[in-house]
Amino acid sequence: MLEKLGEVIRKATDKIANAIFLDKNLLDGIVRDLQRALLEADVNVSLVKQLTDKIRKVGSDERIKGIDKKEHLIKILHDELLALLGESKNLNLKQGKEQNRIMFLGLYGAGKTTTIAKIGNYFAKRGNKVALVGLDVHRPAAKEQLKQLAEKNKLDCFVDFNEKNALKTWKKFEAELKNYKIILIDTAGRHSLDKELVDEISALNKEINPTESILVMPADIGQAAKKQSEDFKNILKITGVIITRMDSTAKGGGALTACAETKAPVYFIATGEKINDIIFKYEQ
Repeated sequence: MLEKLGEVIRKATDKIANAIFLDKNLLDGIVRDLQRALLEADVNVSLVKQLTDKIRKVGSDERIKGIDKKEHLIKILHDELLALLGESKNLNLKQGKEQNRIMFLGLYGAGKTTTIAKIGNYFAKRGNKVALVGLDVHRPAAKEQLKQLAEKNKLDCFVDFNEKNALKTWKKFEAELKNYKIILIDTAGRHSLDKELVDEISALNKEINPTESILVMPADIGQAAKKQSEDFKNILKITGVIITRMDSTAKGGGALTACAETKAPVYFIATGEKINDIIFKYEQ
C-alpha cells in the first residue's frame, strides 16, 4: 500500500514538473490521485484535506508565475507529505557513562513486548549491555512473555511475578539496573487510556525520567491512530514512533499520521514476528 502511495506521489511530482501550464484540470487530477492514495493508505481524512487544500491554493495563486510556481508547488507537496507521514531518523543513544532508559508505550496488541526483545537483541549484538524490564503488571502473560523472549535471545531481564505495582517493581531493581548501558522498559497497555493507566504512566515517567519515550503503533490501526497518539501526547512527550505489523497487507497510513500528531520521528518498523524482522535506523 505504501509503495502504491509512493508511486502516486512520484507521478504527481512528474506531472507538475513536466506541465507547460498548471491549469485547473491538471490540479484537479493531481489532487484526486493524492486523495485517493492517501485515504486508501488510511491517512486521516482531515489531514488529507489540509494537504490537498494547500496544493489547490498554491496552484491557483496567480501571483506566482511559471517555473517558480511549479517549484513552489513541488516543495509544498514534499514538505506537507513529510509533515503528514513523518520521517525516519536515527535513534541516537547517549554515549560515555550516561545511561539510556527507553520507555515503550502503547495499547493492548500493539506489539510492545515483542518489539522490546527485538531492540534488545539488536543493541546487545552491537556490544551494548542491555536490560529488559517488565513493568506491565496488569496483563498476566506480559512478564512471562518478556522473560521467555529474553532467555531465548540471551538477554538480561528483570521481572517480579509477585509484585502488582509497576512503580515498586522499578524501585526494586533500580540499583541493579545502574550497571546497564541500555534499559528497555515494557509498560502496561489497555484497550483505551483510562485514568488508572494514565496515572501509572505519569508516575513512571516522573520516577524513571526516560531518555526516550517511544509510542508503539500497529500498522493496521487505521483512523484510530490520531486519537490514540493525541491521548499519549497529553501524558508525556513522545520522542519517537515504532510501527509494527508492517507486512504486505497493512496500510500503514494511520500509524504514520501518529507521527504528525506527536511530532516524533519513526525510529523503526517491524515487519514480522521473528527477532530480526526489524528495519531500524541507528548509528553507534
